[in-house]
Amino acid sequence: MGAEIELKLATSKRGLQQAMALPWLKKQANDVSRKQELTSVYFDTNDFVLREHDISLRVRKAGAQRLQTIKANSSALVAREEWETEIDRDEPKLELARDTALAPLLTAKLTKQLKPIFETRVERVVIPLHIGDSDIELAFDQGCVVTADAKLDLAEIEIELKHGDRSELARLARKLAQIAPVTLSVRAKAELGYALLDGALNAPVFAEPVMIARQATVADAFATVGLACLRQIAGNEGAVRNGEPEGIHQMRVGLRRMRAALSLFKDMLHDRKVKGLKRELKWLTEQLGPARDFDVFVSKTLTPYRAKYPDRQEFEILEHDLERTRNAGFATARAAAESERFRSLLLDCALWLLDGDWRNDTDALTQALRKRLARAFALDELARRIRKVSKRGRKLDRLDWRKRHKLRIAVKKVRYGREFFATLCCDGRKAGRKLDRALKELQSELGILNDMRVHLERAREFASAGKAAKMAFAIGCLTGREETSASDALTKALAAGKRLQKAA
Repeated sequence: MGAEIELKLATSKRGLQQAMALPWLKKQANDVSRKQELTSVYFDTNDFVLREHDISLRVRKAGAQRLQTIKANSSALVAREEWETEIDRDEPKLELARDTALAPLLTAKLTKQLKPIFETRVERVVIPLHIGDSDIELAFDQGCVVTADAKLDLAEIEIELKHGDRSELARLARKLAQIAPVTLSVRAKAELGYALLDGALNAPVFAEPVMIARQATVADAFATVGLACLRQIAGNEGAVRNGEPEGIHQMRVGLRRMRAALSLFKDMLHDRKVKGLKRELKWLTEQLGPARDFDVFVSKTLTPYRAKYPDRQEFEILEHDLERTRNAGFATARAAAESERFRSLLLDCALWLLDGDWRNDTDALTQALRKRLARAFALDELARRIRKVSKRGRKLDRLDWRKRHKLRIAVKKVRYGREFFATLCCDGRKAGRKLDRALKELQSELGILNDMRVHLERAREFASAGKAAKMAFAIGCLTGREETSASDALTKALAAGKRLQKAA
């Protein structure tokens, strides 16, 4: 068994050719590259028990060789546990899986139910590299993922650190990115196969549990959290390109989680790259904002009102115009997801998490914080932020909309922090649930108030643009209706703030 440190880059057939033609790479290879024709058959049950436990099982054929591989998949992107064994047949030899992550699942019933479910066919060029004191395997894959009913072409570059310093892996990735059109790939071939089976290649991707080891340092925890957030952002690219509202929302959630992580760990992050990354994360959030705002306005406010008053012509006019505006927002979001700027953001962020200057800051205090146990840090940081939120929540009725918005963001950061550190911070079960409910309710009511404010701003934009009187009247009715319910939401938010104070 080994812990695999691997970075996957998505590209095109032409991108593979450009990268493989690099003179310095040919020189490094020294004629030791090798070509392989690989067919990998993946096994699972009809109801995908292995996938449900984040495990993959495959048998790879390379000429006469058969290699059985078991992987424990991880949201960390660059590190996965794997067990490889050479076998003498096309079917798995499950007796060799006793000391792997698959072992606890191997009941007699499951063993009988295992069957081939999809395969990958890949032409691979492997170049072993020795850079500095590090041994790296560079693989260029061109091929496809195939199920009984579907096929997906793929072109990928895999950089695997066999031995040595991860900074050499990051440096190699940066060199490739300067020449070829590459970006971060967050889906393993097994995930692509399952997505093909489900017909869910472009389905929205939700946040996954963040698994931080109990003995992890603060530096390890930040990298794990950051890469999990990045996986959610990148995983929703297809959904955003397809104009899927939930995909746009989930990419925004991933961006908010990433920005929350930068805030939670800010005392450790002093390198020059942070400011630029924050700027790019904010840019992408802004590109997605109008689509989300207008979609919520139409689906949550206007559509229910139209259903209640179907004969109101002015609302029909408004609905058509808002839908055009919403579609324009979807187009803006799609353009962002298809842009080179987006692809660069994903890769830059991944490489910074993997090997940013923040990892090598020589300041004594920063070094001590990096090496501190993540559990102690998490308990202190969350307690400090909960006290701050609780204090603000007591005077919620005296806050203007800007301060309410800041409070909502602070509540989100606490909630995200509790999700990030869930494997480290063991609340009493009852106390923890009570705290989470109070935080969720406070965020929800503050969110309603914020949505009302956004809708009012959008209505003003429409009115100032010289729209017809009927449309202006309809917008006035809608926003006025929301204003009348604002006091109710504020009352509930105050009550949630008091419950949070008690729970904290």
